[in-house]
Amino acid sequence: MRPPCIPVFMICPLVVMLFLLPVQAPGGPSGIPVDTSFTTASAWKAIRAKFPFAIPAIASIDSSVHAQADLVYASPGGRELHLDIFQPAHSDSRSVPAVLIIHGGGWRSGNRHQEVPLAVALAKAGYAAFTIEYRLSGEAHFPAALHDIKAAIRWIRAHYLTYAIDPDRIAVLGPSAGGTLALLAGLTGGDARFEGAEGTPGISSRVQAMISIDGVPDLTTPAESGKDTVPTELSAGARWLGHTYRERPDLWRRASPVNYAGPDSPPVLFINSSIERFHAGRDTLLAQLAAWKVPGTVHTLPNTPHPFWLFHPWFETTVNWVREFLDTTFRTRNDEWH
Repeated sequence: MRPPCIPVFMICPLVVMLFLLPVQAPGGPSGIPVDTSFTTASAWKAIRAKFPFAIPAIASIDSSVHAQADLVYASPGGRELHLDIFQPAHSDSRSVPAVLIIHGGGWRSGNRHQEVPLAVALAKAGYAAFTIEYRLSGEAHFPAALHDIKAAIRWIRAHYLTYAIDPDRIAVLGPSAGGTLALLAGLTGGDARFEGAEGTPGISSRVQAMISIDGVPDLTTPAESGKDTVPTELSAGARWLGHTYRERPDLWRRASPVNYAGPDSPPVLFINSSIERFHAGRDTLLAQLAAWKVPGTVHTLPNTPHPFWLFHPWFETTVNWVREFLDTTFRTRNDEWH
């Protein structure tokens, strides 16, 4: 039996506050530093001059969605990592595909609550959506975040009966930094170098689909690796990897998804803004996957800011493209899960 869902009135005010109020916190659990440089509110403020019509997407949870919050999926070094679940109400009686959502924020900021609108929209579309927290660069360097994501995938697969999940239809999705992590998780399934020892042991971390929303597949591109010219102003990549590109080019290559395509890679969807730097390595990766006959799809939104997925009028289009891709990837003949 599924644990009782949290009441709607507990979710909605929280979501509204996360969008409309600035976040200020001196530290996270046990004094873990919290970087609040990227929030939906700060992103909205940054884009309003050029896109005055943009409005933050806010979750609308009704009786068609079951929500459960703050479930612990792993405890690396005693540090509890949490996820929230948003499920279609009918999933008590039939298994549905799952989507693991990884928030963005330059690997140093952001939080899982920013992705609640997307998670709720996917739950309404018939998917079980999981929003997760993971260790950011202020707490741990790469590959800790990737270890966390794989632990979350294993947790979902291990609990497939409890939450009516199809363990053979799991997708990983991420925007921005989360998109890079989604690609890494999808392309390195079963790779012992990146599995980590967290969470549920003995369970596969492979996924069957991956979605990158403006995530960079190749971190070694000059637009990313060439930023660290002032020692006191480290780039997001250098903070995450613990070294600049000049210091450790091998580490930047190791963290670039473009280096891991293979015959067992899952189908991929790219949803991109019109900003070229977030496309770096995308076409190379697609060509590699095509050589292995792995399906790849690209959608690009013209004249859009980088954090477009958080705002109307682009939110609905993003949801529709994600749903179309998942439906196509996961649906089989005579499949009646919708």
